[in-house]
Amino acid sequence: MNELTLHPNVYATGSSKGLISILERVWVREHKPGDGTLYVMSGFANYNGGVRFFETFKHHINNGGDIIAVFSGSTSARLTSKQVVEEMLGCGAQVHIVNRKRLLHAKCYGRHNDQGDALVVTSGNFTGPGMSQNVEMSVLLDAESTAAMKFSWNDMIGNVLDQKWDFYQPTLTDLTAPAWKLLYDEQAADVVLDETDEVTMCLRLSHADTARINAIPGTNAGKGSQYFWLSKDCYDFFPPLTIRNERGHKATYSCLVTMQYVDLDIEDPACRVTFEAENNLDFRLGTGPLRYTKVAEEGDLAAISRIGDSKYEMRIYRQHSTQYAALVPYAVNFIGHQGKKYGYLANAEFEKVIGIRIVARTGVAARRKQ
Repeated sequence: MNELTLHPNVYATGSSKGLISILERVWVREHKPGDGTLYVMSGFANYNGGVRFFETFKHHINNGGDIIAVFSGSTSARLTSKQVVEEMLGCGAQVHIVNRKRLLHAKCYGRHNDQGDALVVTSGNFTGPGMSQNVEMSVLLDAESTAAMKFSWNDMIGNVLDQKWDFYQPTLTDLTAPAWKLLYDEQAADVVLDETDEVTMCLRLSHADTARINAIPGTNAGKGSQYFWLSKDCYDFFPPLTIRNERGHKATYSCLVTMQYVDLDIEDPACRVTFEAENNLDFRLGTGPLRYTKVAEEGDLAAISRIGDSKYEMRIYRQHSTQYAALVPYAVNFIGHQGKKYGYLANAEFEKVIGIRIVARTGVAARRKQ
C-alpha cells in the first residue's frame, strides 16, 4: 500500500509517522534479510542518518543480500561524512561518491527483490536532521505501483552510474585514496555547531526518570543506572553515535557529551548518550549526577540545551514554577503511553522564556543544516 508522510508528526496517510517509519516498513517489517538489494541515494549523509539501520544492513549482507549507496562528495563542502561511509562499507555496502557540490540532489531509498521494486521518494537526506526534526515529505510507492509505472531500481542505478560524472568508489583498504578527500570528518576538532542546531529539548519527566533521583541512599529504589528515556527521534540532537557496544547480544550505539547540570553546579565531561538499535529504538541519556539529589519529581520538566557540538546544559523546572508553565506547551510529542512528552524550541527563544542568556551565539557556523 502506498503512503505519504510529512514529518515530524505533521501528516500521514497511513500508519507510518515519517521517513524513518517508512524505511522501517521497506527494509525491516516487510523485508526478509538477504532478499534482494537495498538502495540509498542522498546528496547529504552522516552517521546518525543511518544509525537506525546499520544492524539491518549487516544482517541483510550477512544473509546474502546487496546494498548500493550513492552519495555526494566535495573537497570544500560538508556533504557526506567519513564516518557514515566507513560504517556503510563495514556493513558490506557498495558505496559510490559523486564529486561536485550541486550535482546530486536526489533523495530516494528502497529495495528490489522477487516481489518487485519498492521506492521511497523524499526530501529527507540520509542525515540525522533529514530523518528526524527537519520538516520532510516522503512518498512510498509499493511494488504494484512501481510496476505500473515501469520503474526499475536496477535500470535507474545503472543509468546513474553510466553518467560521465566524477565518480569515486571508496574502500576500507586505502583510507588515503582520493575518494576519502571528498568526505568530511564529523568528529573534527574544528566543527562548529550550526545556529539551527542550537535548540533546547523540553522533556516532561516520568516516574522511571526520577525514581532514583528521589531514592534514599542504600535502598533498592536507588539501584540501577540513572538515566532519562528520550524519544525515538533524537538523531539530530546529538553528535555521531559511533561507539558500538562490545558486550551483549543487542546492538547499541553511543557517544559521550559534556553535560553541565546548572542546578547542581556540576559538569560531567563524559555523559553517555545511547541509542538502543536492536531493542526499543529509544535514546537514553545518562544522568548519574542527579541520583539521590531530589532535584526533580515525576511531572517536572528538564530543559536540555545544546550549546556546542558536544556540549549541553540541563535545567530542572518544578511543576508550579512560572518557567514550567511557559515551557511545558513546547512538550507536544508523546513518548510511550504514560503521558510523557517532549518538544524543542530554539535556544534564543528559550533564553527569552527563562530570562537568562545561556551561551554566546556561535556566529557564522561551519556546518549547514542538512
